[in-house]
Amino acid sequence: MTATAPAPGTAVRIPTADGTTTIHLNDPREWAEHPQPYSSRVAFAAAHVVADPRGDNVPGAPAAIDWEATLAFRRHLFRYGLGVAEAMDTAQRNMGLDWPAVQELVSRSAVQAAELGARIASGAGTDHAPEATTTEAVIAAYLEQVEFVEGTGSQVIVMASRQLARAATSAEDYLAVYDRILSEVSRPVVLHWLGEAFDPQLAGYWGSTDVDTATATFLDLIRSHAGKVDGVKVSLLSESHEIGLRRALPAGVRLYTGDDFNYPTLIRGDDQGHSDALLGAFAAIAPAASAALAALDEGDVARYDAEMAPTLELSRTVFEAPTFHYKTGIAFLAWLAGHQDGFTMVGGLQSARSLTHLGRVFALANEARLLPDPELAAHRFARLCEVQGVTA
Repeated sequence: MTATAPAPGTAVRIPTADGTTTIHLNDPREWAEHPQPYSSRVAFAAAHVVADPRGDNVPGAPAAIDWEATLAFRRHLFRYGLGVAEAMDTAQRNMGLDWPAVQELVSRSAVQAAELGARIASGAGTDHAPEATTTEAVIAAYLEQVEFVEGTGSQVIVMASRQLARAATSAEDYLAVYDRILSEVSRPVVLHWLGEAFDPQLAGYWGSTDVDTATATFLDLIRSHAGKVDGVKVSLLSESHEIGLRRALPAGVRLYTGDDFNYPTLIRGDDQGHSDALLGAFAAIAPAASAALAALDEGDVARYDAEMAPTLELSRTVFEAPTFHYKTGIAFLAWLAGHQDGFTMVGGLQSARSLTHLGRVFALANEARLLPDPELAAHRFARLCEVQGVTA
């Protein structure tokens, strides 16, 4: 028997640790599409991959991807004027997305972006070479991935490297590795500083666990290669640090915020500048982000703030500790919104968040009116609860 989906305004019970809470479904909002890029900010959404539900996507297995749904999700982002940051940690790099899958993902996405006239930047790292234990081996691994990404026509995002974090013994080692990479790229890249909250294996990146010391090394690198650096994406989840770094960057080098806790104020900026955006959160809130950025283009800061405000608690919940499991919330929201048929992930990571956590995500997405079909979303969430042994 097929359950009857609730109508907007219907009470829906959400499981909590000690019982349930009740929410009421909001009417869906008609979000205006905005396929052209924004004039006041550059904005990328870091996109997830949709797992093939018939694939053997258990921990340690090669990634089996539903390519049709994965590419359709990128078209959804393009319709809202967002570029796609491809094959990043949101797509489960170092958490299930293996190098053959990365290559196919970047190749397919780059072709689609070119066809649609959309912007794409893709991660190049060293994750295909876990045996790289010296800085020379790390350089070779980086250059292999950089060459591949550039060959697809995509801009390069130089990702932080677990292998480099293990091999480097000083700040000078980091500078030597990145100096070599930046000397060989054919067009300006984005440098990505991924914080420990997103990947504990990157603790002490840039040669120090002291953030100020690491930042000084990072800035030395950027100043030495400013012509080869389009921008930096910083994911340290510190608003004050990002503002200080932004003000210290050479002219022409962008700060792409990766702060999924504080992005509205960082993108809005102040009288000394603003951040652009390269965010996993934007994959989940694309229509609202689009409405906010369109308002900013028109100089309507009050409307920008009003559009961003309902998204912030949702993003902070999706990215709450352990932050590196935020990918589960991104895939879950895509499923609730009807962008994919199933809630399954590469590496089995759909199990990385609890049902009560997902219930809070559902409630906040409903509050922000980011569910295109609230009845479908409620129906799907109810079935997930039943599978996990929770019924209203």
